[in-house]
Amino acid sequence: MDTHKKLIELLNDFDNAMLVTRSSNGSLESRPMAIAEVEPDGDVWFVTNRNSGKVADLMLDNEVAVTMQSSRKFATISGKAHAVDDRAKLDELWSEAWKVWFPEGKSSDSIVLLKVEARHGEYWDNSGTDGLRYLIKAGKAYMQGERPQPDESINASVSM
Repeated sequence: MDTHKKLIELLNDFDNAMLVTRSSNGSLESRPMAIAEVEPDGDVWFVTNRNSGKVADLMLDNEVAVTMQSSRKFATISGKAHAVDDRAKLDELWSEAWKVWFPEGKSSDSIVLLKVEARHGEYWDNSGTDGLRYLIKAGKAYMQGERPQPDESINASVSM
């Protein structure tokens, strides 16, 4: 199984994520973000306010984590994030739903793109038949006093 491809497929299943940055006092800060795009290599794009705390955090330390979850699917990537001023890319990604945060629309001076360049990722996919197979395997392991060992269809760590 191509674990990189599986991770990208899972990333594309999510509309929202938690972006984790390190703040100026050293604490980790998590914020919900709408995913604008997942690139084929796993890089993730967001749109935000250039004057936000997360952008300030990135100026001090641009190492981030992005986490996503649903009831049976979980994914995370880590890498470096950068604020990107690219009006052509913003035009490509623009969603009218973002007018809630940017009433002036995509011409707002406060909009900036955030690009997370994925370096590492991991997923857990307990959905579908793979999830059912894992559940059976986990039940057997429990009955035998062992730990279940998920295969790559369920869990894998991926270098990007």
